[in-house]
Amino acid sequence: MGNTTATLKLYASLSEFLPAGALDNKAQIEVSESDSVARIIEQFNLPERLVHLVLVNGVYIEPEDRPNRILAPGEVLAIWPPVAGG
Repeated sequence: MGNTTATLKLYASLSEFLPAGALDNKAQIEVSESDSVARIIEQFNLPERLVHLVLVNGVYIEPEDRPNRILAPGEVLAIWPPVAGG
């Protein structure tokens, strides 16, 4: 089937890990039918300690589910670091 694209959104300090040319904290990324959420996190060298809140199409993905959750073409993967403050 080949590759196609999904959307990667990285927020706050994670936005520096987006590929060159990304706008508004998001980028279109190539995904294959075997790319898991964990694989994409690894591919973009996101520090594990900064990968806190992970959503696919607005649905939270538990850390233990990330290696098995395949990111399908057209889906949106959004990642936030831990947020401090009050």
